Amino acid sequence: MRRHRNVKIVATLGPASGSKEMIRALFEAGADVFRLNMSHGSHDDHRARHAEIREIEAETGRPIAILADLQGPKLRVGQFGSGPQELAVGDRFRFDLDSAPGDTRRVQLPHPEIFEALTEGSELLVNDGKIRLRVDRCGHDFADCTVTVAGTISDRKGVNVPDVVLPLAALSAKDRDDLEFACELGVDWLALSFVQRPEDVEEAIALAQGRAAVLSKIEKPAAVRAFDQILAVSDGIMVARGDLGVELPVHSVPPIQKRLVRLCRAAAKPVIVATQMLESMIESPMPTRAEVSDVANAIYEGADAVMLSAESAAGSYPVEAVTTMDSVARSVEADPNYRTIIEASRVAKLHSVADAIVTAAREIVETTDVAAICAFSQSGKTVSLVARERPRVPVIALSPLEPVLRRMTLTWGTHCVVTPRLHRFKEAVVNGTRAARDFGFADETRQVVVMAGVPFNVPGTTNILRIAPCDERLIYATDPE
Repeated sequence: MRRHRNVKIVATLGPASGSKEMIRALFEAGADVFRLNMSHGSHDDHRARHAEIREIEAETGRPIAILADLQGPKLRVGQFGSGPQELAVGDRFRFDLDSAPGDTRRVQLPHPEIFEALTEGSELLVNDGKIRLRVDRCGHDFADCTVTVAGTISDRKGVNVPDVVLPLAALSAKDRDDLEFACELGVDWLALSFVQRPEDVEEAIALAQGRAAVLSKIEKPAAVRAFDQILAVSDGIMVARGDLGVELPVHSVPPIQKRLVRLCRAAAKPVIVATQMLESMIESPMPTRAEVSDVANAIYEGADAVMLSAESAAGSYPVEAVTTMDSVARSVEADPNYRTIIEASRVAKLHSVADAIVTAAREIVETTDVAAICAFSQSGKTVSLVARERPRVPVIALSPLEPVLRRMTLTWGTHCVVTPRLHRFKEAVVNGTRAARDFGFADETRQVVVMAGVPFNVPGTTNILRIAPCDERLIYATDPE
């Protein structure tokens, strides 16, 4: 099985997609990565989904990535004594640490860290920004506010604090338990919520101990401001536009998305564009035109992956949602303007031998009739560098290490193939050309670019490039060794 597109599709699993039959249907429709949302479901639920994915992987012979998305700290108000309360513009309202039931004038906000960080003029957003309040006066255990956007406030509604860096770790006690569980289970990627600073990411990486790659979710203004530092320590990025659109003006999100995608590509790190991509398909078998354009724009920008959340986890049409994303991706990538846009946004990077090798491979593809680039990798770095170039032909990623291949499944343009452990470059050429033929990328009349490093089985040694025929008789005739 091979995909006829470069961008990858991430599908969230949930009540609508919990059976093996449905997961298999989502995979066949086009899902490359499955997301386990640790905010919902028990560890037993996630363990069962993990096992089913691995069974499908074994049955299809294609590596599948599993992403565990950590919940992050949840900031919520307390409870009200007499039900929901209406707040009007201009009303005075207090948040405090008092556990007494709330009323029309106050409610508990059981997060002293918020009060420590607030200053006069700070803004508090309640219920996904539907209610907005300006802080007039605050102390270590209270904040007196004025309502600037009216609405109904009720029990346990979420609170956002957009304009301050909160003294909160990105990992709650629950997140630490979930992280250890997910790593022991054998997931490939961890998505870290509530990232504000690079130290948040470094803590998660230290706890993961190399058992899973760490992907930072950019969902807070502080993360946007510190993005360069966060990107430097992260293995990948998710542009989580839902919370960004709450804490920032909605019109600022599209240019932020475009900038973050380009920076990720320049750094050769995968980036997922997420949240509300086909939201209407939760209840409708057809998306809106605006949603289709939103997915298309992320693909034109060069994102590695686009993600479905509730559409595949809880919606009525999970398979149709994946099929729609696949169709949009194939349509966009067939557009001649797609190549023009992708190539115009390429950033030259020539700092190492590997950079030079992958740049040469891309230039060869552009000037000769080559069917694919076969890249052998121990760590996945070489494949990421090749994908950064966004070549015009598929990238066949080959490695004897299944965990490495699963992580690379998230990377743009890659088709991941397990190979035996190799010892000579000749073996790499034979295995690469066989993979190109076996998976339908080339026939015996075509050529492929083969990239590898000598000595073999050592990360970071990419130093050889060869244009090889896919006819093994010609390989042995030209290189009898």
